[in-house]
Amino acid sequence: MAKERILLIEDDEDIQELIRYNLAREGYEVEATITAEEGLHRAVSWCPDLILLDLMLPGMDGLDACRRLKAHDTTAPVPIVMVTAKGEESDIVTGLELGADDYIVKPFSPKVLVARIRSVLRRYTDTAEVKSESPVKLHGLVIHPGRREVKLNGNPIDLTFTEFNVIHFLALRPGWVFTRTQIVNAVKGEDYYVTDRTIDVHILSLRRKLGDKVDLIETIRGVGYRFRE
Repeated sequence: MAKERILLIEDDEDIQELIRYNLAREGYEVEATITAEEGLHRAVSWCPDLILLDLMLPGMDGLDACRRLKAHDTTAPVPIVMVTAKGEESDIVTGLELGADDYIVKPFSPKVLVARIRSVLRRYTDTAEVKSESPVKLHGLVIHPGRREVKLNGNPIDLTFTEFNVIHFLALRPGWVFTRTQIVNAVKGEDYYVTDRTIDVHILSLRRKLGDKVDLIETIRGVGYRFRE
């Protein structure tokens, strides 16, 4: 039975109770807050294993909360799953670019929610088990999977969880061309739904952070992306 802690930030009491009931039934330890401000405080003090974050909240909204969670040393490593009534692609893309790991749109099936949470937690667990992998060294770039650390010419680059997975996946096979679907399946798992635009956003963000090495990730028109050989 799962023992992970999940922090739920959701202002709708009925949805809050529905989520709490279903997660508790699966063995998760759940705490809930109504506002983002309360959630930020609890995230720091309680140290959850995952945060379920509604985007539509009173006061500070979920996107601002996501930004602050990823900027804080204590909560930055904690995976975030966005729960939202907004189905617009722009909101989803913004949340993912800020560092969220997955999303689910209301109304949703409790079984689907539990499956998404398990998938995200499993990915983080799997990541912790790759410490024996050797660093990838190419074109002045050093990618250390065990430390989840990337350096360019000796200078550290601050990447989100997904950005790290994308660049590590591509750099392991320089010269190979991958479709967006192949990249998503490799870094998120085949059960994760995402649009083409989402992976493009992660690539765009990576290129910005690579500075004058922006050409390390090449676009292959009509196909996808590859890491320069």
